[in-house]
Amino acid sequence: MKDKLRRKLHQAFFEHSTPTGKAFDIFLMIMILTSITIVMLDSMPSLHVKHKHTFHSFEWFFTILFTIEYLLRASLAKRPMRFVFSFLGIVDLLAIMPTYFTLFLPGTQPLLVLRALRLLRIFRIFRLSHFLVDIKFLTSALTSSFRKISIFFLFALVVVIIMATVMYLVEKPEDGFTSIPKCIYWSVTTITTVGYGDIVPKTPMGMVIANILMMIGFAIIAVPTGIITTEMAIAIKSRDTNHEICRSCKKKGHDHDAIFCKHCGAKFEAEEEELLE
Repeated sequence: MKDKLRRKLHQAFFEHSTPTGKAFDIFLMIMILTSITIVMLDSMPSLHVKHKHTFHSFEWFFTILFTIEYLLRASLAKRPMRFVFSFLGIVDLLAIMPTYFTLFLPGTQPLLVLRALRLLRIFRIFRLSHFLVDIKFLTSALTSSFRKISIFFLFALVVVIIMATVMYLVEKPEDGFTSIPKCIYWSVTTITTVGYGDIVPKTPMGMVIANILMMIGFAIIAVPTGIITTEMAIAIKSRDTNHEICRSCKKKGHDHDAIFCKHCGAKFEAEEEELLE
């Protein structure tokens, strides 16, 4: 009976392709989204004053629910400590700890501490990564493109500093260009096409430099997107052409969503399960 219950719980928590696992994933996603909505509503002063006790009750309900889920995940994992120190494990812990911290704080605790603890509850949104099957391809693409993007940002930083220095020489201090760091702030807001408008060039030469920087900004925005998109396409293509190597027969070339080996019939271990277990 105990083994049967453990098997059923394991299906719910780790085997996402089973009906039990899918049903639990849907339930958990609804609970996470609802808890995030409660946190957002609780941050509104008018609603907080009016429904403070209701929000507090909901917060404890979700905290206890996610605590039970966290403990069950850890106990069901083959390697509990690996789960605890994994990214998903740390996110799960961050989602439940702030509410428990409030038990150990005195009633006169500073408001900033309370607000920080309440804000930490928004980390629950990262728990949605449990349901993003292809999140590893985004991670792989970001890792592969890190060096290229780093070089690109270094180049962008050089452009920003040069243009800021030129503007410091061209524009007058009374127009807001009082120092090179202040000009760097203007240069960053201009090259990213944000343009707050709190500092603007007044001289004709300054306007020309601003226009040049805006044109550079259009080109710069597209570069990181292109790099990451290319790396993601390579990662997905690699997955589709060389998905899973069967540990039993060592053959590959399976469909990316395959559960069993088409050569020997052995079941693949889910990649997320390998990470958490």
